[in-house]
Amino acid sequence: MSLLSDLINLNLSESTEKIVAEYIWVGGSGMDLRSKARTLPGPVSDPAKLPKWNYDGSSTDQAPGDDSEVILYPQAIFKDPFRRGNNILVICDVYTPAGEPLPTNKRYDAAKIFSHPDVAAEEPWYGIEQEYTLLQKDVNWPLGWPLGGFPGPQGPYYCGTGADKAYGRDIVDAHYKACIYAGINISGINGEVMPGQWEFQVGPSVGISAGDEVWAARYILERITEMAGVIVSFDPKPIPGDWNGAGAHSNYSTKSMRDEGGYEVIKKAIEKLGLRHKEHIAAYGEGNERRLTGRHETADINTFSWGVANRGSSIRVGRDTEKNGKGYFEDRRPASNMDPYVVTSMIAETTILWKP
Repeated sequence: MSLLSDLINLNLSESTEKIVAEYIWVGGSGMDLRSKARTLPGPVSDPAKLPKWNYDGSSTDQAPGDDSEVILYPQAIFKDPFRRGNNILVICDVYTPAGEPLPTNKRYDAAKIFSHPDVAAEEPWYGIEQEYTLLQKDVNWPLGWPLGGFPGPQGPYYCGTGADKAYGRDIVDAHYKACIYAGINISGINGEVMPGQWEFQVGPSVGISAGDEVWAARYILERITEMAGVIVSFDPKPIPGDWNGAGAHSNYSTKSMRDEGGYEVIKKAIEKLGLRHKEHIAAYGEGNERRLTGRHETADINTFSWGVANRGSSIRVGRDTEKNGKGYFEDRRPASNMDPYVVTSMIAETTILWKP
């Protein structure tokens, strides 16, 4: 008699050409990931060859009950680390039956910016540092923290090792390997300053693919924490007080910045970002004012600043970039719950297309 685990791990390719495609989309809150699966007759590697699909938008806060049909447009394919074989994860965006993008479809506007000839010519690269906090399921308190109490002060936890410093490493490492398997350009992981908080990095990724990969990595993390009975939080300040918040530092460069003389291009781009500081802050994640206080490696939310190797500034330029006269910079303002389509496209729009 087969066990449940045997059936979950059945290799479909031994008996059929059919595959399972898990269609993934962002729900009405802008952070809730939804998904459902369908059977396809055989392997697919091109999103354009996948069928569109529909769902009940009234159950995701994306449509009224009397006109609830929302259409999923497949946009990016990743290998499925849960079902494995030829099965796939499909990142979708959402439209009305008439083909109009929903207000929650942030990918649509981002794709328009990234397809602009001036932006495409600059080949914008992104590296997103996604921080998150692992919470105990029934009490919404960080993993490893005593119930109703606090661990020792921050200091030993950042990149720490040991059962009293690193809480949830099995989840983190499972996620790391699952992302590599899926084909996500995940470039690293580390424990963060607050215990129970971790980070993974996606990139370098070009243009719209950065957003696709971050959302796919978030989905895989949600699924793994679901299996582990743990909650993942992207709240930018999950614990008030003398504890670090959670951000999504966004590293960025264009072809002009990576070429000789790029440091001058970087400084001009930073100047433009400063002129649109309020607009960027408004789009960089909900609750970010609780995180950007000028403490805990952040700049004050109301003040724009930049500096070399300064983690207390809005924009940080690395020592290597200054020394080499070319490279990239880091926008440290985005919150952990930011929409990567919004942040990446807005940085490109401000630094490449916007004329002050």
